[in-house]
Amino acid sequence: MRFTILGASGFIGRRLVNALKARGDEVFAPARGDLSIFQRNLGHVIYAIGVTADFRSRPYDTVRAHVSQLADVLEKGEFDSLLYLSSTRLYSGAVVGKEDTPIAVVPENPSDLYNISKLMGESLCLSCGRPAVKVARLANVVGSGNTASENFIDAIVREAVSGKITLRSHPQSRKDYICIEDVIDLLMALSTRGSQRIYNIASGIQLTHAQLTSKLAELTGCKIEVDPGASILSYPPVDITRIRQEFNYVPRSVIDALPRLIQECPRG
Repeated sequence: MRFTILGASGFIGRRLVNALKARGDEVFAPARGDLSIFQRNLGHVIYAIGVTADFRSRPYDTVRAHVSQLADVLEKGEFDSLLYLSSTRLYSGAVVGKEDTPIAVVPENPSDLYNISKLMGESLCLSCGRPAVKVARLANVVGSGNTASENFIDAIVREAVSGKITLRSHPQSRKDYICIEDVIDLLMALSTRGSQRIYNIASGIQLTHAQLTSKLAELTGCKIEVDPGASILSYPPVDITRIRQEFNYVPRSVIDALPRLIQECPRG
């Protein structure tokens, strides 16, 4: 089977390329700006181009990554299917994160630039009129090989290894985290076999900062401090009924993945 991974140099993209090749698939991983993507059949496209933690300081790059480059591929590309990677961050402010949940954004809020650009990307995918175009909304992805990331778990693992975690948000803050291995398995499956237009890719389990830091302290002996006045950050639970029913999905334990993250974290 032929796959094209757009964004193959990123954390998820690299893992997808390796997993597909290991499975025996033909994989095309074009570099940024490679115009040959418009001159060949791309097969099954997984669109993993994106800007994450630094989107507030890179508004133009964010829109280009989430919308403009996608529009070119949808309009000019030849492919059998396309899977666009979005985010469960879209559900912030909702009661529950279901694929059909109405999503509200505030253009004046700089933090909503990410959500607005992802929503525009999703809307392009779902209204372009091309068949076999789907959306995967990913929760917070945890896994080795991402040690330089500013995502919460990666950051506190580095702090734990250095001897002290400083929480800037309340210990009862909670999010849904999913292991990278689950993400890769699910993306490969629903890219070619998914029957729905939108899927949540999450564990369906919310972990608190307290649960994560307590386990890290147990494993490393680090100290834990909390900034005075730290506020609670909470996100709605993410519904994973679709991937449970369609792919018999049972999530791996993120807590059980922490020892490996500690072991692979750079020292010094």
